[in-house]
Amino acid sequence: MKERTSSHKREISFTHGPIGMALIRFALPVLGALILQAAYGAVDLMVVGMYCDAASISAVGTGSTLMSMVTFILTSLAMGSTVTIAHHIGERKPQLAGRTVGTTVVLFGILGVVMTVILELCIPQLVAMMQVPAESVSLAIDYLRICSGGILVIIAYNVISCVLRGVGNANLPLLFVAVACVVNIIADFAFVGGLKMDAAGAAWATVLAQLVAVIVALFFMKRTELGFTFSKQDLRLYPAELRQILRIGIPIALQELTVQISFLFINVIVNSMGLLPSAGYGVAQKITSFIMLVPSALMQSVSAYVAQNMGANLRSRADRGTLIAILGGTAAGLVLFAAGFFQAPLLASFFSSDPGVIAQGADYIRGFSFDCVLTCTLFSFIGYFNGCGKTTPVMLQGIISALFVRIPVSAWMASLPGTSLFQVGLAAPISTVFGIFFFLVCFYFDRRKLPKTSGSHG
Repeated sequence: MKERTSSHKREISFTHGPIGMALIRFALPVLGALILQAAYGAVDLMVVGMYCDAASISAVGTGSTLMSMVTFILTSLAMGSTVTIAHHIGERKPQLAGRTVGTTVVLFGILGVVMTVILELCIPQLVAMMQVPAESVSLAIDYLRICSGGILVIIAYNVISCVLRGVGNANLPLLFVAVACVVNIIADFAFVGGLKMDAAGAAWATVLAQLVAVIVALFFMKRTELGFTFSKQDLRLYPAELRQILRIGIPIALQELTVQISFLFINVIVNSMGLLPSAGYGVAQKITSFIMLVPSALMQSVSAYVAQNMGANLRSRADRGTLIAILGGTAAGLVLFAAGFFQAPLLASFFSSDPGVIAQGADYIRGFSFDCVLTCTLFSFIGYFNGCGKTTPVMLQGIISALFVRIPVSAWMASLPGTSLFQVGLAAPISTVFGIFFFLVCFYFDRRKLPKTSGSHG
């Protein structure tokens, strides 16, 4: 494995050396960054649970679910930049990588302004659509208005991370998010606990933490060699790079949009079950967001890995790396399943002291935990097709799984007599099983259609 290092530089080349070690050394800091990023919402909910009531927990849980949806969609679109940059790095074309970065900055700056306006205008309608319990409506609106006002900051942090991962640097994003997490924890206790700002305090803490992360990121990036050439002249929309980013990113974003909408529908279904189920689901979502970090880290790592190898025309090496990611991820998934299924009440108690909220949250976590064993396989396939730049199968799988499996199964489970959140939670692993079979079929036909190319070096 060829690894370029200096005092300011640590990027991994995926095209040489042991595959498993390269993936691990890249995936671990990605996972660490995702864990700390998920800790934002978790700490928000934990501190709100310490100082506020179930109405506030429901408001922050629902509000953070909506903001996570927006963030995930924009980050998914930015995967088009990650894959394009990684492909150019594999081709050894640093100037084109720099043009991709410039195009990304301008594109997402425009999108950030548009999203801010749309969200600020539509928040009351979104809260009503999500059937937030009456006790939580005003709190949820306050939370969302503040977070949407800071969407440009949130986008900036996530775009910077996508660019860095595209060049094989997963260490700097970990540093940035660690700084943000510390700021968020301090601000949560100051705003929610000290100043009694309730859900609004949690929102201000999140935006402030992201702002600090962006400032730190810009400081370090000016002093770091990143493997591509970049200047102010690159800050424009290059048509070729824009087309490539959108060609790859739009299907991924549509897939993520559909997935997130499906979870919003589940949130609506659960909200209609009452205040305690709503609060319990909000708690469970924080737990499951942590559980899903391992497959998410695998997906991002496999995407960058496959893109570099495809750029270097090393298809069989890309295939082997994907298989290694599936096997390693499944082993980790078994451990996460055991923790989620057998320790669900303990996990839920970290975010609430209310016995009813804990019981409801634990029910959902147990049902969802079966997904741990399956999702690493699904997300490795997503990473593979993303890295190949063939994102249409990713989009189709996400749409079909969400609209025709996850939502209908959740609604059916919720309508059963004497149902609980355990049954609702089972919708996730059921839809994942479908997704795995879908990608197996796609992979089979992809192997038959494409000509055999070179293997790997080393």
